[in-house]
Amino acid sequence: MKKLSFLFLLIMCSSIYGQNQLNEYKYIIVPVKFESFKENNQYQTSTLLKHLFDQKGFNVVYSDNLPKDLSNNMCLGLLADIKDDSNMFTTKTVIVLRDCTFKEIFTSQEGRSRLKQYRPAYAEAITNSFKSFAGMNYDYMPKSESKEPITVSFKNDVKKLEEEVVEIEKDKEKVEALEVEEKKSETVNEIAPIVEVKEEQLAETKPVVMESPNILYAQEIAEGYQLVNSKPSIRLKMYKSSLPNVYHANDDGINGLVLNKNGKWFFEYYKDNKLTVKELNIKF
Repeated sequence: MKKLSFLFLLIMCSSIYGQNQLNEYKYIIVPVKFESFKENNQYQTSTLLKHLFDQKGFNVVYSDNLPKDLSNNMCLGLLADIKDDSNMFTTKTVIVLRDCTFKEIFTSQEGRSRLKQYRPAYAEAITNSFKSFAGMNYDYMPKSESKEPITVSFKNDVKKLEEEVVEIEKDKEKVEALEVEEKKSETVNEIAPIVEVKEEQLAETKPVVMESPNILYAQEIAEGYQLVNSKPSIRLKMYKSSLPNVYHANDDGINGLVLNKNGKWFFEYYKDNKLTVKELNIKF
């Protein structure tokens, strides 16, 4: 007798705890198709579960017909599910309620049935599972916002402040070292003599540009072209390179490059250590 009383008390406590949890949720969402079943509302599982929750006073909705506030905030509801652990001889079901993070909030007892026909067997098993809700009186009460006091801790603040002071001192030393280096650099720049560059010296580095008004006709040869004048005589031979519009060229023993710049052809070569650029009037 004492054991039965203790068991009854344990069930009541469990029901009260579960009820307090469920009261925080405004809706129970029943899927039109449970994952354990192949078809929508197979064996009328969805219809039966919604009916059972309706009878207990829960605000029940189908997953394909959600109210606006629930659509905007799925955390207002609990998603119902039916776990099917049936075998050849026994139909076994468990009802599970999960929140918007898929955390299990409530799990029912296992309901069983030995009926052979699927529809009445699942109806009996689900009804037996739902007995876990028997002692509950649902009354929606939104979750209250946490009003815990904010605790401000100054622990280790002095230590952190000391560490920051040390870092500042290190940075100061680095800055002073940089200033010394800058002063040294400025002194060297002041002492260094200024070398004047004459215009004549600059002129020596400029390439000599020569214009060639005479027309040269390009005749194709192996690996390039030969350029002939109007006499006709061969004035220059140029050979293909790996670059487009750039040719290796030879003009009476002078080696250089023939290249195209902005639509004009030039022959570049060195003479007496000076870069010479000669414009060519080529007709292909």
